[in-house]
Amino acid sequence: MATTVAKTIEISSSSKKGIEDAVQGGLKKVSKSVKNIKGAWVKEIKVVTDEDGSVTEWRVHMNVSFVVA
Repeated sequence: MATTVAKTIEISSSSKKGIEDAVQGGLKKVSKSVKNIKGAWVKEIKVVTDEDGSVTEWRVHMNVSFVVA
């Protein structure tokens, strides 16, 4: 009987473009050192604003899961 084991790590990522870009950028960076990524859960979304309230940066905090060989 084959058993699959997965592990989860937490990462934070940011982008000036938007949430999707922050998520994709974070996953791309993690994939350079972590193999077999299977998914991610976005836990928190934060924005940085300037004085007039305009969004200047999007930040995400997420859990990334991957299969352990």
